Amino acid sequence: MSNGRQVQLRQERDGPDSRFLWAYLDDQGNLHTDGQDLGPKTTPVGDDGEYDWFKTIRAEDVPKVVTLLGGSTGDDVLDLLEARYTGEASGELEKRLRESDIKVEFYSC
Repeated sequence: MSNGRQVQLRQERDGPDSRFLWAYLDDQGNLHTDGQDLGPKTTPVGDDGEYDWFKTIRAEDVPKVVTLLGGSTGDDVLDLLEARYTGEASGELEKRLRESDIKVEFYSC
């Protein structure tokens, strides 16, 4: 199911701090959003200046994500994310997922 496509949802720089967020589908159709924050603002979560985190939504819940984000049945989730949830709007993506009943697996390091 994966075609190797990755969508950059966030690429922000604020002085010495940088924040990045990417989305992609794996070979099983699971939706991944991977984030990386770099700089002094990461100090509360670690003293090395880097914070990486990974969220996964199972393939069977991806259609729910499409609906949650204002798409229609059959819409490609990556197309939807790229069109509506990049830059500052990526925060809205995270908020909607957090407030939904969609199960999101989380891992950070």
